[in-house]
Amino acid sequence: MIEGQNGLNWARWQKIADAVENLGFAGLFRSDHFTNPEPPDLDSLEAWVSLTYLADQTQRIHFGPLVSPVSFRDPIMMARQAIAIDDLSGGRFILGVGAGWQEREHRMFGYDLGDVPTRTRRFEEALQVIHLLLTSDSPVSFDGYFYKLREAILLPRPSRVGGPPILVGGNGKKKTLPLAAKYARVWNGVWLSPEDFKDRSETLDELLAREGRSPQDVQRTMMTNLLFAADDKELDQKIADLKRTRSELSNLSTLEAVRQIQKQNWIAGTPDLVLEQLQAYEEAGLQEIMLQWWDFDHPERLQPFAETVLQPITR
Repeated sequence: MIEGQNGLNWARWQKIADAVENLGFAGLFRSDHFTNPEPPDLDSLEAWVSLTYLADQTQRIHFGPLVSPVSFRDPIMMARQAIAIDDLSGGRFILGVGAGWQEREHRMFGYDLGDVPTRTRRFEEALQVIHLLLTSDSPVSFDGYFYKLREAILLPRPSRVGGPPILVGGNGKKKTLPLAAKYARVWNGVWLSPEDFKDRSETLDELLAREGRSPQDVQRTMMTNLLFAADDKELDQKIADLKRTRSELSNLSTLEAVRQIQKQNWIAGTPDLVLEQLQAYEEAGLQEIMLQWWDFDHPERLQPFAETVLQPITR
């Protein structure tokens, strides 16, 4: 998973895409932001254009936004584009949708983020509209506060039945999980411990039952941060670098620092430590994990992870 607003441009994106495709990773996801909550402003390659590139230039991985906010993306146009990208890719696109949260980018470009109740209401309407347009082979109407449809249908219809799967991300039991139970085919938790992930997943099962859906109808995924080192020497160096900005780690040994970082629900350490964590998440019901990768200029450093973590899992 790539935070695109942290300096992503075409040269970096193309190299990352090649590495992910060729090293055997399941997928490639990226954020959809103009910039970060605080300066400095860095390169931020437009998300949906970059995802269309993946549809044409990769053959195997699935991919999508994690997530695109309806606060500055029109959901009707997103549904239309998602069908087209999914068909171009042969059915590999995942439509990650969110409410929007970052105030600075909305203020910079003149978009109305709104207060939390407004964002929630707009998001729920957007999900209804997207779901209708993706799944209905007949014209549909919708009379909402934010969005209106009048005998609308998107043509051509998607090659995949029901169109590309909708992904809803977030941990909230009162708002997010009920929306996932209604509209999503993928739920993406964020920075949860294995215990909390299992708890949220069980809540989702209950909500799905109320909607007349089965647990198998929604894939269980999670996004979190990654601090990976191929060996102990590299781990010592990475922890030393981290201690320069994380004073709470300064008096800890390398292993103690790693355990402290793991308590923040990062995946962290050498291959054996990473595999230990991933096993705990798998036992909690996690089916796919989106690991944030920050080193845009050295995608070749994904290879040790692929060889020592990914390959043992996928054999």
